[in-house]
Amino acid sequence: MESLGKGEKLKILVLFAALALFISGCQKSDLAREGKKDMGEEKSTTYKATLAGGCFWCVEADFEKHPGVLNVVSGYTGGEKENPSYEEVSSGRTGHVEAVQVFYDPSKITYEELLDIFWRHIDPTDFQGQFVDRGAQYRSAIFYHDEEQKRIAEKSKEALNRSGKFNKPVVTEILKFPRFYDAEDYHQDYYKKNPVRYQYYRHGSGRDQFLKKVWGSTTETTKSASETTYKKPDEAALRKKLTPLQYEVTQEEGTEPPFRNDYWDNKKEGVYVDIVSGEPLFSSKDKYDSGTGWPSFIRPLEPDNIVEKVDRKLFTSRTEVRSKNGESHLGHVFPDGPKPTGLRYCLNSAALRFIPKEDLEKEGYGKYLKLFEENK
Repeated sequence: MESLGKGEKLKILVLFAALALFISGCQKSDLAREGKKDMGEEKSTTYKATLAGGCFWCVEADFEKHPGVLNVVSGYTGGEKENPSYEEVSSGRTGHVEAVQVFYDPSKITYEELLDIFWRHIDPTDFQGQFVDRGAQYRSAIFYHDEEQKRIAEKSKEALNRSGKFNKPVVTEILKFPRFYDAEDYHQDYYKKNPVRYQYYRHGSGRDQFLKKVWGSTTETTKSASETTYKKPDEAALRKKLTPLQYEVTQEEGTEPPFRNDYWDNKKEGVYVDIVSGEPLFSSKDKYDSGTGWPSFIRPLEPDNIVEKVDRKLFTSRTEVRSKNGESHLGHVFPDGPKPTGLRYCLNSAALRFIPKEDLEKEGYGKYLKLFEENK
């Protein structure tokens, strides 16, 4: 380098420094902390299904008890009039049906499973309404949001027809989603706000009597939170679900910048799950400040959900950490952590989703609440 000028020497030194940082990945860093920087809007991991099954009070209540369902909104769809009122829809003159929009996490519950729940809580052979509620505004329908939902809905309807469960054909319509209008506030969560009136109506409608006659005690089809099966979505769903950074980290073994990621300094109590599959991985109880600028833990919350592999890329040998079911690249583990384990699981925030303690129950991870109730 003797023949190089000062400017050229400086460029070469900067290049070597950048290369060293890239190779080190999750290695300890002496970089000055820059604080959390906005890495762009987080892409939603919530999917939506729109279904009509008669009285939306009942349909909303039936879906909200299932793990993976994040929210259910009662409303109106399928008609021409904008912003119709309950009185207008119930008159049957607007062309709308009472419906619900189900917001769900596809890593915990699939569209197919939602349809299975749907079939088991309606009478799909009745084209003139549902149970005591008569008229086209109470008929059953599936409103698909894309061609994949349409394909799944048609396949599900065909399977139900072939099952012989009903002695009449399934007439539930499968229609392209138009627009959804939220129902008035007093209709939302009606079964919670007015439990006595709701139960009186539901019993009198004949819904549960019909369902018990057809399905017996098998109307509940999804697994409890403790039995949830975590799985990796297909490539198309991954592309839709993940941000570019999340995809690069989890699917292409990328590394996010230190100190400029979501969880490196997160001090809230809760559980960290795989952004891809939703499987629980680490707890805030085992998180500590490693000084690296990446979230670090001394042990996994669920060791069975962690897979370790030898990583010989970038001219060195490290131990890579991946999720078992989601097959996501999470980061690396090093033998330089604090007691009692002496380990440092150094992870990418982009590979994780943090669930605060107060949301564990509704997100389907209620069994971990006991971790944060000890020694109190």
